[in-house]
Amino acid sequence: MEKKIKKPITKAVIAAAGFGTRFLPATKNQPKEMLPIIDKPIIHYLVEEAVQSGIKDIILVTRFGNHAIEDYFDNRYELESQLEQAGKLDRLELVRNIPQMANFVYVRQKSHLPYGNGSPLLAAKDLIAEDESIVYMFGDDLTLSHTKEPVTKQLINIFEEKNPVAVTAVQEVPWEVIHTFGSVEYKKNSKYPYDITRLLEKMPRDKAPSNMAQDGRFVLSYKVIKELEKTATGKDNELWLADVLNNLAKKHRVIAPRINGEWHTTGDPLKYIKTTLRFALEREDLREDVINIMKEFIA
Repeated sequence: MEKKIKKPITKAVIAAAGFGTRFLPATKNQPKEMLPIIDKPIIHYLVEEAVQSGIKDIILVTRFGNHAIEDYFDNRYELESQLEQAGKLDRLELVRNIPQMANFVYVRQKSHLPYGNGSPLLAAKDLIAEDESIVYMFGDDLTLSHTKEPVTKQLINIFEEKNPVAVTAVQEVPWEVIHTFGSVEYKKNSKYPYDITRLLEKMPRDKAPSNMAQDGRFVLSYKVIKELEKTATGKDNELWLADVLNNLAKKHRVIAPRINGEWHTTGDPLKYIKTTLRFALEREDLREDVINIMKEFIA
């Protein structure tokens, strides 16, 4: 029998349908994903990471009022004309390149779907073939890789090598803060050390199975979407991806590898500030000045 060739992973679904209530009033009229990390919005970094990992098609799951995201990844001819006339060709190139990063598709997460981090996948399911796997990204999570390969590419490589139903990225965090994250429980005596039995959401330190915190990067087979369609809402009446992966882990392989890099979330103002500073320190044109400013404030 001829061996079936697996399709390469070329699609990413990015969840950007939240209300960003922790950032009100800044998010009253704009999506949280459009808040800047220095000079690019949060969502830009996610798309960059996906594209650098081999993704061609970006499916952005948004909600009513989030047209700013669609506008951002489109051309703005008046601005381009002004930059060209002013001779600011370097900035013109930056602006013109944004719509060319990938093929963008926009899907609204409509109100008939339950709230929860699994719902964006249901909103996008008709754009995904049953024989393909996808990258799934939470719209407020950023990463910094410690290798030449982006974190998303690291996950894709593991998925293609190990052939699980799902890969979810994790990062070790101090035990004192594990209660603020989802944590994973690894299988005992497994041939592969990153096979898991379940994910648990925000468990107290004495009940958390590990201090490996789940971050917002996944590679998922279509089995995950099929399982989502028959999964009931769970805690707080939300549709949790963790519940789906836990169901699948009973019969299939779900893998949670430790990323070779850093995971940074922008979920609340303090974490957003921390992430901005961390990304600023990665910039050669900003690093020294940022350090001096921080010393000035502390002095």
